[in-house]
Amino acid sequence: MLEIEYWWLIALPVFFALGWLAARVDIKHVLSETRSLPVAYFKGLNYLLNGETNQAVDVYVDIARHHAETIELQFTLGHLFRRRGELERAIRMHQKLLVRRELTITQKQTAQFELALDFMQAGLFDRAESLLTELADTDYARQARIELLGVYQQEKAWAKAIETAQQLRDERHTYQHEIAQFYCELASQGALRSEPAAARGYLQKAVAEHRKCARANMILADLEINAGNIDAAIEAWLKIESQEPLYIALAARGLLAAYDAQGRAEDGTKLLLGLLRQYPELDVLDLAYERLLTEQGLLATHEFVRERLKAHPTMPSLRKALEAHLLVAPDDQKVELEVIVKLLHDATREQTMYRCTHCGFKAKQYFWHCPACAEWETFPPVRGT
Repeated sequence: MLEIEYWWLIALPVFFALGWLAARVDIKHVLSETRSLPVAYFKGLNYLLNGETNQAVDVYVDIARHHAETIELQFTLGHLFRRRGELERAIRMHQKLLVRRELTITQKQTAQFELALDFMQAGLFDRAESLLTELADTDYARQARIELLGVYQQEKAWAKAIETAQQLRDERHTYQHEIAQFYCELASQGALRSEPAAARGYLQKAVAEHRKCARANMILADLEINAGNIDAAIEAWLKIESQEPLYIALAARGLLAAYDAQGRAEDGTKLLLGLLRQYPELDVLDLAYERLLTEQGLLATHEFVRERLKAHPTMPSLRKALEAHLLVAPDDQKVELEVIVKLLHDATREQTMYRCTHCGFKAKQYFWHCPACAEWETFPPVRGT
């Protein structure tokens, strides 16, 4: 036991000396690397840190011109060109890198991937697709498939998008929402081509992929209406309640029109008001207001919106209550009420818009696919916040 302790007394200083020596070697290596870098490199880095991208690019272009061996710098430069929107320069930079013989396999793959991103941003999707497809069996396979998925969505190549999304799915992201939406897009294309049987098949696959895909039943209802099957259309619309109740707001007008076509307008109104009571957030107040005003008259509508405001005090409820009150108010009060209603509408204009929960993009029209961030199902079917 004592012998082991003596050995430790000898070993500890040896280990300390080896660590000190290794640190000295590393420091010398770092210093030699630093001295080999052009002074302008640090000048460009300083510009980047200060957000002065244009000046940084000018500096790095000059370095790359006089130091052809700076491969990583040229990658950085190509990336900066793409960020600035100078796509031709980015493409030329990455094409020159791609043909250099001294590049490692990893560097060639990086150059190919970066060039594909340049082509994508330039709208040259066929060239981007070709490059990304070649990366399928490399270290860039997953990144390439993610970018390919974007290409296929841009090109509306939904079958390829489905296949790629299925290859990408894992425990972190199942892609079930996206794949269901891709099937819905195929169904919409089938409907436009007057191929209802094909469209129905795609809708079945959409629901099988994601059982809460409300859009599938909305498209199915439209197919049934076009085929003259009003009962089947109503059934498809009503199924939305068991999927995502708030999406009924997007189908409510068509649903009421179907009841009207059957001579069951009163049943349609009862259904609408019942849904509104059951789901206070349901965005059908405007439609309910129009419906009651037509069927039951001004006084009944005024009473309805007043009760609605008490039960669910929101800005949309307040706007409708004031609009109805303006219609029944005495003439000497209408001028003031009109000013109040106008001011309220101006102050709450954003409450009449749909908002993407992913990027915040706002639109008067509802989108299943956000035009700004390209995410799917990020617009709640409720206007405002």
